[in-house]
Amino acid sequence: MTFTKKLIQASRTNNSLLCVGLDVDLDRVPPFLLAEKDVVGAFNRAIIEATADLVCAYKPNVAFYEALGERGWRALHKTRRYVPKEIPIIADAKRGDIGNTARMYAKAFFEDMDFDAITVNPYMGFDAVEPFVKFGDKCAFVLCLTSNPSAEEFQRFSINKRPLFLEVAHKVVAWSQHGSCGLVVGATQAGDLKRVREVAPQLPILIPGVGAQGGDLAAAVRDGVNESGELAIINVSRSILYASAERDFAHRARQEAMRLRDEINRHRGG
Repeated sequence: MTFTKKLIQASRTNNSLLCVGLDVDLDRVPPFLLAEKDVVGAFNRAIIEATADLVCAYKPNVAFYEALGERGWRALHKTRRYVPKEIPIIADAKRGDIGNTARMYAKAFFEDMDFDAITVNPYMGFDAVEPFVKFGDKCAFVLCLTSNPSAEEFQRFSINKRPLFLEVAHKVVAWSQHGSCGLVVGATQAGDLKRVREVAPQLPILIPGVGAQGGDLAAAVRDGVNESGELAIINVSRSILYASAERDFAHRARQEAMRLRDEINRHRGG
């Protein structure tokens, strides 16, 4: 099954475009969990079990695990196993390097850890993306227009009379084979998400930046979905993960995930 088919299946089963970002900050987890041998694993398992019927995907940001060294990598492996097989999991790793190195990154995340997708940086061109694309049942989400304030320093440069981010979108459409590519477009980029969707009508678009970063949820849904109201992956992390710092954290995370899932569906008319 291709990534796109798996995504659509999970999205339809759970009636959801919501992706939970598993970006675990040890300074914010409920204090009682700090007594656990594997704090991150215990936290993620509880969050996943509480929300698995409400999401279309999960997205751990690899940096939060790398920062913990060996125990972080162990927790990332465990987290992958906790996610039900029918739900896609995206490694937010933003890898981008020469072909040989990219091939090793692809092996690490797609073979060893069995992630369904990974975020990649296109700055070095197709050489840096091709090793990920060659895994036909996986997906490389290419950074297109990001949500950080200084994104415009490069991403809006004019190339061939159009901004660089649209040039990237056109390139990724050409690179994608059987749904093996997607795009990353921040929810804070009001108006431009629609332009990207017009260029890439059938690619999945990962949309971070809703919530703490100030992205407009209604606009992200309206402009991010395709003609069928699908293929937008609305990522939310902090408001779900840290809905409570008490023993009810998983229940409160479920309530927040359900609220967001239902609000997203209202905006898409579903």
